[in-house]
Amino acid sequence: MCFRVASLIFVCLNLLSCSRTGRSPQLPKEQSFPAGPPMADFIRFEYSVYLLPGHSTGKQSLDVCNQLLRTQYNAVKLVTQIPEHPAHLQEPLIVPQLERDVQKNYTPPTVESLKYRGVGLSSEQKRQLQKSREAIILQFGHSKEHVWSSLLLATRLAEDLARKTGGLILDHETRQVFTPDAWHKRRVASWNGGVPELGTEFTIDLYPTDEYVRAITLGMAKFGLPEVVVQQLPQSSSSHVGDLINIFAQSMAEGAVFPSSGKFKISIQSIGNEELRNSEQKSLKPHALGIACLFLKPGKPEEGDPDNRLVELTAGLYSGPDPLSRQDNMLSSLFGWEDVAHNVEHTEELLAESRRERAKLPALHKDFEAGLKPGEYIDVKAPFTVLGGGREWMWVEITRWSGNAITGTLQNEPVDIRNLRAGQVVKVREDDVFDYIRYYPDKHTEGNTTGKILERLESQPRSAPDHAEMPECNTP
Repeated sequence: MCFRVASLIFVCLNLLSCSRTGRSPQLPKEQSFPAGPPMADFIRFEYSVYLLPGHSTGKQSLDVCNQLLRTQYNAVKLVTQIPEHPAHLQEPLIVPQLERDVQKNYTPPTVESLKYRGVGLSSEQKRQLQKSREAIILQFGHSKEHVWSSLLLATRLAEDLARKTGGLILDHETRQVFTPDAWHKRRVASWNGGVPELGTEFTIDLYPTDEYVRAITLGMAKFGLPEVVVQQLPQSSSSHVGDLINIFAQSMAEGAVFPSSGKFKISIQSIGNEELRNSEQKSLKPHALGIACLFLKPGKPEEGDPDNRLVELTAGLYSGPDPLSRQDNMLSSLFGWEDVAHNVEHTEELLAESRRERAKLPALHKDFEAGLKPGEYIDVKAPFTVLGGGREWMWVEITRWSGNAITGTLQNEPVDIRNLRAGQVVKVREDDVFDYIRYYPDKHTEGNTTGKILERLESQPRSAPDHAEMPECNTP
């Protein structure tokens, strides 16, 4: 799998090596996302400034807003209502409104939600926000021809208004609250016009759905673009899926057109934004192609999704025995991977350390059943039989743990087993587990104590076969 580093798998001695041949994937028998430019002709969105106790009153703040619109933001036209379908719009529109009863009509995010939605807020500011009574709501509308200049004006206006009134900025689309300083650093500082690095302007929510995770963007409506969805991904894939979404979103913002076939080629090298392009290129691992062919289809809305179109990114054009292995194949081919197998013998020292780690499995099972925190997951190392004799030990990310039976996704690309693929759903027995790794949300880990011993015992390391794949992506 593309997220593992060297020395995570090991193979017993005297194994036979074999190559793998992939299938020729067919075009998925599903409806593709509508063809054409994904950007809407007319764009509407909303920012707000929550006013805090002890600062400007609502009337004073509305006067400040109107003064800003008469002076440095006079390129924005003040109107009483944003039309639904304007024709031949030549200038951005704004409707500023004073909400006098925030607690009833425009409830601020709770202190608990601000742990995830607050950007730059102090504990005191989070508490003060709960006491807010008034807010200035800024409704914007503009045509797609002026999408970036109008959005930049709106973003700067929200910052200036918040600074002058001592308020906090709500991005209605991303559901985030910012201090003016955090807003400037995140949304304004690096943007001087043209298409920004889009990943600074939207956010990605990850939440569990059954045994896996669903990723969805929040905030794409500000650009007139559909929200981006990736269904059913292992927790360990979330970082690279986030990168995939950022690249795809940037491609849309920079003028990509969706083909009628549903096949969509993304290329890191073709990203126009230099900062994002360089960052992604520097992070590529060995075997990376830097390109991928996605199949785009309409996303299915779920409770809590933004009120916007949804485009789902799928890996149905790639080879693999199940959807998760095809997804892993696509991500590995795009970003690369580093899987190496080591031929070692099980020494008494290694087996004794394994027994110590295995003794922790009942407690891990209890924690897993109780529910892990968002971003937390557990891998176990288990054996897989090699045709012709021997076993190949690989990591499995647990998605289900019932009694002695563990189900999960294979985290390594096998070296000697031709009928398994990284990302594939597999089943192992708890009795056969050799070691574990527990990954915490803050990125620290525990377990894998046998790994240090394996590093000393390693002999004749061998890489997994190069399986980078790029499906045909030229059908109109």
